[in-house]
Amino acid sequence: MILSRLTAKAQVTVPMAVRKALGLGPGDQIAWRIEGGEVIVGRPDDPFVNNFSTFDEWASEADCKAFDNL
Repeated sequence: MILSRLTAKAQVTVPMAVRKALGLGPGDQIAWRIEGGEVIVGRPDDPFVNNFSTFDEWASEADCKAFDNL
């Protein structure tokens, strides 16, 4: 298990082993998915999917669920 620490500003450093495994570099996006009380972290399949949170009118939980698998 690889651990990170949450800062007072809710920031997390992605450990080097995780960055290497996902092929992440500076400026890359990270996808977060919540499933059954666990969080799965990975690369986004499509940079536009799950990016509706930037639009306030589509930011409700119901809208996120509706658009989650488009």
